[in-house]
Amino acid sequence: MSLTLLLRCKDLGETERFYRSVLDFHVSDGAATITAEHYGGKLVFTTQDLWRGELAFSGTIYFTVPDADRLFASLKDTVTVAWPIQDMPYGSREFGIRDCNGYCLAFQQRI
Repeated sequence: MSLTLLLRCKDLGETERFYRSVLDFHVSDGAATITAEHYGGKLVFTTQDLWRGELAFSGTIYFTVPDADRLFASLKDTVTVAWPIQDMPYGSREFGIRDCNGYCLAFQQRI
């Protein structure tokens, strides 16, 4: 089973640039959306208010990556770090960042 998240964003162009240029995701355009894909995950962004002003997303979007240390080293100076690379008590090595819309993204490697 695959999972795709539909998220509201402030600006499609800014979101496309962030996911393509900063995070190196594959980004494609759709009808009033963009789709950002990497590490087996897919995020679809829209500026449309499909939720009628009741936008409420609280949580962290996790991606499993092959080398969390290397990815953290390549991103830490170009993104807002939510938490630095560290070993977690539940068995992963991970770090978190904030994207250009304020969403929290975590990149984890199982240890």
